[in-house]
Formats: sequence, structure tokens, C-alpha cells
Amino acid sequence: MAKPLELLEDTPGKKVLLLANEAIARGVVEAGVRLVALYPGTPSSEIGNNLTFMAPKIPNFYFEFSTNEKVSLEVAGAAAVAGVRSMMVCKGPGLNVAADPFFSLAYVGVRAGMVIVVADDPSMWSSQNENDSRYYALMGNMPMMEPSDPIEAKSMLLEAYDFSEQFELPVLFRTTTRVNHTRAPIEFGPIPTLPDKVVFEKDPFRFVPIPSVARVQHQWLLEQIEKAREVSETSPLNFTEGEGDLGIITSGVAYNYVKEALLEMNLSAEVLKLGITHPIPEKKIIELLKKHKRVVIVEELEPYLETHARRLAHLEKITVEILGKEQGFFSRAGEYSPRIVMEALCKVQDCNTPINWEDIDKRSDAVLDLPPRPPLLCAGCPHRASYYAIRAATRGKAIYPSDIGCYTLSIAPPLETADILFDMGSSITTACGLAEVTDQDIVASIGDGTFFASGLPGIVNAVYNQHRICLVILDNRTTAMTGHQPHPGTGITGMRKEVTPLDIEEVCKGLGVKYVKTINPFDSIAGLVGEVREMVKWARENHSPAVLVSKEACALLTAADRRRAGETPPKYYVDQEACTACKRCLNRLSCPAMYMDPETEKAVIDETQCNLCGTCVSVCPQGAIKREVE
Repeated sequence: MAKPLELLEDTPGKKVLLLANEAIARGVVEAGVRLVALYPGTPSSEIGNNLTFMAPKIPNFYFEFSTNEKVSLEVAGAAAVAGVRSMMVCKGPGLNVAADPFFSLAYVGVRAGMVIVVADDPSMWSSQNENDSRYYALMGNMPMMEPSDPIEAKSMLLEAYDFSEQFELPVLFRTTTRVNHTRAPIEFGPIPTLPDKVVFEKDPFRFVPIPSVARVQHQWLLEQIEKAREVSETSPLNFTEGEGDLGIITSGVAYNYVKEALLEMNLSAEVLKLGITHPIPEKKIIELLKKHKRVVIVEELEPYLETHARRLAHLEKITVEILGKEQGFFSRAGEYSPRIVMEALCKVQDCNTPINWEDIDKRSDAVLDLPPRPPLLCAGCPHRASYYAIRAATRGKAIYPSDIGCYTLSIAPPLETADILFDMGSSITTACGLAEVTDQDIVASIGDGTFFASGLPGIVNAVYNQHRICLVILDNRTTAMTGHQPHPGTGITGMRKEVTPLDIEEVCKGLGVKYVKTINPFDSIAGLVGEVREMVKWARENHSPAVLVSKEACALLTAADRRRAGETPPKYYVDQEACTACKRCLNRLSCPAMYMDPETEKAVIDETQCNLCGTCVSVCPQGAIKREVE
């Protein structure tokens, strides 16, 4: 992995092996982008992770981790309206959060180039859904480009800014997980000097879309997108290659799978590769449809290109067999692979696959014949102590609304404290709804990053409408799941500047919560159980929201701090004589640093995994878990 400052080298012609996300960060510098705002989300995380360390070294450049995606789009959109190049970055579900300003921004347009990078996640490797963001471009009449690999991720990004400025519209720049996390040699280009601050020129009858303005701007937008369509027809980003009786239309990472499949099958085909997928180059597609009796559409997720191709074939009265998802050749769910494309093309061509997949599957099964290892909270995670206490205090009988974060892993046994989840911030609001239709106790949980991103409106709703909910805010001092990015409670900005952090307890009090306490989950499990019980009792008696802030740093941050400081604190161990093999430490706490010794059949702590939280000491009923004397 490249170091962030390596991405700032002004060495045109130099080639560096980069992830596509790193290539995009480098592209920001080469494109002369003045402002980037984002909310972190895998698979886009490395873009911000690099830019936050690059930003302080770039004159006149500003970067921020915004409180959520809506905010980041508005921050970046305003900069582009003011007249400097900007970028907003999010993952697929994050664009849902930013949908409101997304559509208005398309109506009013921008004065300088603006790119909205959205990273979709087919197969949902790290997301709660695999929505297809291409439809946002279609609904919003916003131009869209899709790179197929890290090399295109940078080169196409530069094209996107020119395209944006040509039509005064933001450009949606759609990647997918497989593109974001693929490496390729990236050639550095020149780095321009960034402009200083600009003077905002007022034009309210363009940039304030009251109905009378919006009606005019909508017509303007439709005209702009038609102009963009003409450019799409001649753009080198949309091209055909190869020849043969079969036609193929593809885009994004699927293009790579098509090339590999054709090579392995020794199959000839004319391939139309689309880099601009909105507005689509209709004439190019029509030309391909007219030349072939059969055309295969290869695209992940929804039949976006396929629907366009069928529409155009119908309008132009072209007799052609369009083969894709509608006939079951391809799935609408999950990532594709060269194998998936190859098998589909074999069905289309009614031929046998050149690769013996059965032998490969047998070899894979032999290698991967291992016990399953589901994702777990890390050893020493403060959330484990919090959830252990929540479940113990409520005896597993409460309802547990959860939220988006690594703490959602509490869904698994034995913690089992995640019962309902819609999206970021929904733990609080679903708790509100449940409280009004059931007499059960409700203990919701939300992380500190998610609390600042989208939890505040739920708190206000709970206070104003007097919902008897309990909320545990799991404050591990970072945005842990996406790579330890800062948030308003950490005291570090995207520019790596130290500021006064917002105190979660004070924020809750400011929003009107009457019962708020901050506790350390590692102080005492018994004490923590008592605090949860007291919170539940108060909410029930006062018919109002009650909040506990469980505050302790992420175990990975704590371990990293120790390594940097060269500290070697005393370790925990299990006194084998005192251990009765009751297995509470494994069956109730389920710390991955603990296991049963097959010979003694007693608990053992794996020192290589233990992060020294000490929770197991409080859990052990025999007092068999102890700490070495310094």
C-alpha cells in the first residue's frame, strides 16, 4: 500500500502500484480539486484515509470528514457553485442519505467541476444492501461514469471534471468493491497549483430552486443532459473492440470479466464498453444492435443497460435477441466473476466450458474444508462488555434495536442484542416506534460515529414525544468499522487539526435528555449491569428516554498506542487450579482470545490475541482469571 505522502510526489511519468481508491486520491491532486468532503464507508474508505494525511501538505486544499453524507454533498456542492473544483465521496447506501440535495444540485448545476464518487457493494461485503446507484443518475439526469480498473479510476476522474465543467453539472462517478480494492500500476501526471479562495457571485434565480426557479432549471437540466448525450456518442470512454457474430455490451468491472472469458473460450465477439453510462450513447448501442442477431448484456446488479438496449431495439424496430438477466443468463444479485460470465456465454453459445470447474471445485473444497469463522467483535472490544451487561441486566427479555457499525456483530450468540435495524440512526427511531406498541423494555444501542452522523434527530424525537426508550451510546472514540476515521467526538478534523471534541453526554443533555450517565464498561461488569437496570427502571417510571454513554477506546487503538509507547503491561491468565470449566467466559462472554484446552478441558487465554481489557475477570464466577503481578 502506498504511503499517503507518496501520492503527493510531483513526478510525472512515475509509476506506482496503487489501489483504485489510492488512484482516486492521487487524481484529486492532479485534477486541481480544491475541496473534498465525505463520510467514510467501505469500500470507499481508503480515499479519505489517504486524503486526510495529504490535505495538510497541499496549499489551498481543504478536506473534511463530514458528519454524514447529506452534509458532505452540501459542503462540496457549495464549493463547486462558488467556483472551485470539489468532490464528495460515499458508499452506495450513503448516497441514499444524500438523495435530497443530490436532486436539487442537478437542477441548479455548478460553476466548477464537481464529482460525486459513490462506491457500490455487489454481494454486500460490508453493506446492508446492494442497491444500484446507477438509477440515481437516471432519476436525477446527472452524467455518470464508471471505471473498470484502477488505471481508469484516475484517468477517467480527470475526464469527469472536464465533463462536469463543460455541462455545468456534477458527475456521478460509480465504482464497485472489486474496482476499489484492486491494484494496478498508476502513472503520475503533473500537479497543478490550486486557486486561492474565490469570491461567490450571487445568482439566486439559479441557485435557489423555489418552484418558479426550479421549473426553469428543470428544462435547462434536460437540455444539458441532451447535449451531454451527443458528447457521449463520440467520447473515447465509450468504445467498441473485437469482431464476431456475437455482440456484447458491458461496463465497469464486468468488462474485465468479459475480456477474460472471451480469451479463455477463444470466442470472437464485438464488445461495446461503456465508460459513460448516463447519458448512454444511444447511437452506438443502436449501431451494435443492428449489426448482430444476438447481443449479450453483461452488468452487475440491476438490468440497467439491458433495459436501455431493449428500449432502443423497440423504438428502432430492430430484430435482435437481447440476452441478459431477463432470460436468466445472469443474476440480479451479487458480484460477477470470469467464471460466471464464461458459464453464461457457454449457455448463449450452446457450448461446453473450456475449464473443468468440477475439478477446481473439488480442489477448492479440499483446501477450504475448515470450520466456519463468523465475524466477531475483537478481543478486548469494549462493546462486548457493554452488551454482556445489557443482556444480563434485562435477562434477554428486552427488545434490542441496533445500528450500523461493528457493534452490529452483537447479533450473534451469545450476546444476541440486535433485533431490528434499518439504516444509520434507526436504532433510536425504531426504539421510539416499538415503545408505543409494546410494553416490553427497549434497550437500543448506537455507536459514537453513527450518533453524530444520524442519531441526533432520533434523540430529539424521543425527548419531544416522551418515548420510554433506553439508549446505550457505545463511544469507542473513533469511527471504527470503516478504518478509524475521526468524528466530532474525537477532537481531530479531516485536516488533522486538534479541536475541542463534542461531549456526547453534554450533547444529549442539550437535546433535552433528563437521564444521562457516562460509564466505563471495563470498570466493573457488576456495576455496569446495575447501571443498565437503573436506566431501564428510570425510563419505565418516567416515560422518557434515558441514555448511558459507555465510553472506552477501541481495542485496536489501545493496542496500537501501547506498541508506539513500547509498553508491555502485565498479562491476564487463567489459574488452572481454580478454574472449574464452567465455560461462562466462553459461552456467555465469547471473547475470541479465550479457548478450552483440549487436554485439561479448562479455559486458557491466548496471549497473542488478548488486548488486556480484563472483562473476563469480572465474568468468572470462580475468580480463576487473574493478572500477573508487575
